[in-house]
Amino acid sequence: MAIIYIGTSGYSFKDWKGNFYPEDIKNNEMLSFYANHFQIVEINSTYYAIPNPRSFENMLKNTSDDFLFTVKANSGMTHERTENASIFEQFEHAIKPLVDANRMKGILFQFPGSFRNNKDNRAYLSQFKDMLPQYPLIVEFRHSSWIAEPVFDYLRELDISYCVVDEPNLPGLVPSKVASTNSLGYVRFHGRNAKTWWEGDSSQRYNYFYTEQELKDWIPKIKQLADATKETYLFFNNCHAGFAAKNAITMQGMIESDLFGH
Repeated sequence: MAIIYIGTSGYSFKDWKGNFYPEDIKNNEMLSFYANHFQIVEINSTYYAIPNPRSFENMLKNTSDDFLFTVKANSGMTHERTENASIFEQFEHAIKPLVDANRMKGILFQFPGSFRNNKDNRAYLSQFKDMLPQYPLIVEFRHSSWIAEPVFDYLRELDISYCVVDEPNLPGLVPSKVASTNSLGYVRFHGRNAKTWWEGDSSQRYNYFYTEQELKDWIPKIKQLADATKETYLFFNNCHAGFAAKNAITMQGMIESDLFGH
């Protein structure tokens, strides 16, 4: 069975103060506090802007040598997809401190709902693999047209991990189908807030707190994925008001109890 790592999608949120972090915590103390509860984090800020490598150097300094990172690809790599070779180079330069420290576990490519399963887009999957061949890559689709066995076979050929998702049951969205396409398993929990998924800002989209039963229902799926991989990462992206951190802590306890018997 895979080693299972659990964390959240991002860690630096003002509305986590008083909910997960102490009320008076300074922003530059958040990651150290977070790392006392989790062993991995998914960095999402890179989607909006490619940082200076010093940002990651500071993250390394604020965490122990066994604390790990995954990093979300910049939007220019996933949403624009035109003449973007320089963006790939900038991104690779930015994450170099994590790579050199052997603490970068994967790059998440989250494509938009407009990225449908067609010949050109399948070719793009191969293209971005060619541009970053030495890194573990994970692809998250936001349209259900990709959920087909030939797609999973294609990802296996490319050695790209498929990102399993938990999100609202709405037309066109991706169902929570478990599939392993290489030795790295990846799950993102977005919440099930169907009412605000298409309306309102992102904070309302992810304003969802999983019940214990909803998390418990995922244990067999996680076990299925872990049985087929060497490492499996679970990230909670329901980041409103610290919900992600609270649900992640609960999931940690469930997995230790249900899968490992302690």
